[in-house]
Amino acid sequence: MTVTTATRPMRADARRNRESILAAARELFAESRPDVQIDDVARVAGVGVGTVYRHFPDKQALMGELVRERFVLFNERMRTAVEEGEGEPFEALAQALRDNAASVAGDAATRFAMMSGGERVFEYVGEEKEEFLRLARRLVLRARRSGELNPRFQATDIPMVMCGVCATIDKGGWDWRRHLDLVIEGMRAEPPAPPAG
Repeated sequence: MTVTTATRPMRADARRNRESILAAARELFAESRPDVQIDDVARVAGVGVGTVYRHFPDKQALMGELVRERFVLFNERMRTAVEEGEGEPFEALAQALRDNAASVAGDAATRFAMMSGGERVFEYVGEEKEEFLRLARRLVLRARRSGELNPRFQATDIPMVMCGVCATIDKGGWDWRRHLDLVIEGMRAEPPAPPAG
């Protein structure tokens, strides 16, 4: 379920209101405040509460839109890796993971939405999640065929890798880049055993 306001293009004022609401939500959720309410978002956005509800029926829908927008960016990076990474398929997959993790590291509001919004938030990201997995399968299959990727690693493991990295970003004293690099090294296929004798 993707949040939409109408099948026809929004009027300019409605579009500006929507952008203001999302900007306000990013500002408030970036503070990782679980008590943020729609009233708070409306106040920071400079619009009425009813205007917020016309665009987003509840807080989960608003958080879901932030996550959906982030998945759109994830998919752009995954698509680039598919298009440009044929020569080095494992590195293309690894770089897509690094780029997407860095994208999340720079977006505290979406991290908060992903980690605290619950499963319902991801109901708003259906099409984008399907596209993400489709692109991930292409990258994983190509890296596996090259012999560089551990054959046990699946495309469906990538969301768990990303969740693990997200969980460490806000932990003091943890280096998420080092964590991700260790995971990536663990994804590599074991080198073939030397010939006997």
